[in-house]
Amino acid sequence: MAGIITQVSQTPVQAHIQPPLLTRLSLELRGKRFSVDRETIMNLPESVLLCLFPNGLVLSRQATSLGDGGENSEEEEVYGVDFDPDCFSFVLQFFRSSSDAFYGTDTSPGLYHAQQHLIDTSPTSDFAPNQNPLLSKQAIIVLREELEYFSIPPKGGKASTDVNGIANESMLDLKRDCGKYLLEKRSIFTALQRNVNKENNIAEQHLIDMLCMSGFDREDEWGFRALEPSRCCISSIALVLLKTGIHHPATSGEKQVTIDYNQMATAQKLLLFWRKPARKCWWDGIEVELKQAGEDTPRIIKLWARRVWTLELSLV
Repeated sequence: MAGIITQVSQTPVQAHIQPPLLTRLSLELRGKRFSVDRETIMNLPESVLLCLFPNGLVLSRQATSLGDGGENSEEEEVYGVDFDPDCFSFVLQFFRSSSDAFYGTDTSPGLYHAQQHLIDTSPTSDFAPNQNPLLSKQAIIVLREELEYFSIPPKGGKASTDVNGIANESMLDLKRDCGKYLLEKRSIFTALQRNVNKENNIAEQHLIDMLCMSGFDREDEWGFRALEPSRCCISSIALVLLKTGIHHPATSGEKQVTIDYNQMATAQKLLLFWRKPARKCWWDGIEVELKQAGEDTPRIIKLWARRVWTLELSLV
């Protein structure tokens, strides 16, 4: 009987060779070109990756093509992506600056260098002392909102649709005005708190409280917020560092880094959303006063918004 050591496939090694992984990826987001390294792509939030690559992403180099000289030459493949380039830049910049602050740069040591001793001294909790990722990774809370709005014009106004449901120019203007109005409402928690007060939803109140204990402030605004082109939709995203309870001294003369284990226990609850984005959807109805083109006095417009939140935790 063959031994364990000899039970190895005799298939030639070449048959198992995989294409080399791409080190950089070229993306074109609505006409703007980005060249992003593989590690940066892999560290992006799951929900952002899903928007960038809804059909999945294979970070491997495909077979090369023949050049004019008859030799193999690599052709750069550019991935066209329907995603706001300014939002992508905002996410890249936040993740880059957060990583530099935590791990340090060539000229400045980061926070990780000062807190390495915590990995071996923290008490056992949900993770073993040397396996708590919040001690060795920079944690970022990612909160996204997709807001789809519907404008209901007042009776007797110029805004209307025809028998086929096609909006006239006044209705299109009204939709644009409603979009601008909602775009200026940058407060993160106002709409959800309004729903809490209306429905007395305890679970939603707990969600707000948990986020505010973990890094957000109740008065925080969306870090990025923009209208989607040719759609009655607004996309928003907010990024904050997870409050882990790890305290670094303000000056070099103070005592070494310490940790608040109660806050760390709260922070560890957010690990439920690491690589597992959670979504929440609700309808929000308000009335606003808007002056339509060609009218002297504002009218009351009914605005319905379908809001979808996506919450996740990223470890960089």
